[in-house]
Amino acid sequence: MTLILHNYWRSSASYRVRIALGLKGLAYDYQVVNIVADGGQQHRPEYKARNPMAQVPTLEVRDPDAAPLYLAQSLPIIEYLDERWPEPPLLPRGAGPAAMALRARVRALAELVNAGIQPLQNLSTTNRVKAMGGDDRAWVQGFIASGLAAYQDAVAGGDRFSVGDAPTLADCCLIPQLYSARRFGVSLDGLPRLRAIEDACADHPAFAAAHPDRQPDAVA
Repeated sequence: MTLILHNYWRSSASYRVRIALGLKGLAYDYQVVNIVADGGQQHRPEYKARNPMAQVPTLEVRDPDAAPLYLAQSLPIIEYLDERWPEPPLLPRGAGPAAMALRARVRALAELVNAGIQPLQNLSTTNRVKAMGGDDRAWVQGFIASGLAAYQDAVAGGDRFSVGDAPTLADCCLIPQLYSARRFGVSLDGLPRLRAIEDACADHPAFAAAHPDRQPDAVA
């Protein structure tokens, strides 16, 4: 079994999957897809054949007993990893309404980032804003700030992580978004709960290893 992650160091969606792979203790080959060089390597025909949206990441799964599998979109990739390698779980386990509610809560927090913030800051969106004469930085800052404020309100309890006392899918999404917030100059001073979750995640080596600055294609 070989896992190949086609990704870019500063992509928050790629960052999420790197965290999940680390939490699962899974080795993988790192394949660079430079989304800014040469018009974006994600637009090359051979890459689009595997990821028709021309986005990163793509997880390639090579099993000697099966045809190669190409998975796109970070959240389905992480859920695939969680089903195939169940330990440690990234979604709460258990049967019954209480466990179902916890899983729904984790997914809702993940989607708050995945659907509510990240698409509004990604490269294709900011390029379109600039092309229309808008201030792309102000655009991004506004959506990140409001989205993270909503996340803070949603995790007002005393859990160590976003949901419970162990990292979940939600934390795989939150930590890259906090990185993006700092990158775009959004202050986190008014988000003490999120910074506490970030501190808890920083104690786990999987989060440190997945950090953009530690990737082979990182640039200053």
